[in-house]
Amino acid sequence: MNETSSNEKPTTAGTAKVIYFLYLASILIGITAIAGLIMAYVNRDDAPGWLKSHYQFQIRTFWIGALYLFIGVLLSQFIIGLFIILFWLLWLIVRCAKGIKFLDRNEACPDPTGWMF
Repeated sequence: MNETSSNEKPTTAGTAKVIYFLYLASILIGITAIAGLIMAYVNRDDAPGWLKSHYQFQIRTFWIGALYLFIGVLLSQFIIGLFIILFWLLWLIVRCAKGIKFLDRNEACPDPTGWMF
């Protein structure tokens, strides 16, 4: 019975890791972020507490990132828009790397509701 429990934890953590990689893949293939968002919403309620913080972090990463990207695209006619898009790119990479780091340690995200990193 303990063996089954230990197998379930990596599987649920594995789902969260897949979502982080889907977000990173969205840099090249945008639709993968939507798949990651759906997976985060579906898995968030059944997850243990430490993992819920990752799903919350991932959901907020999608929506905040969509806002940054939307503003960047709107302002892309001007130079500032390109800088906003570049900021979004770096922001997304750092947030995903930070999330994966805490996930690999089986730790909760320290600030899942934050806007920055």
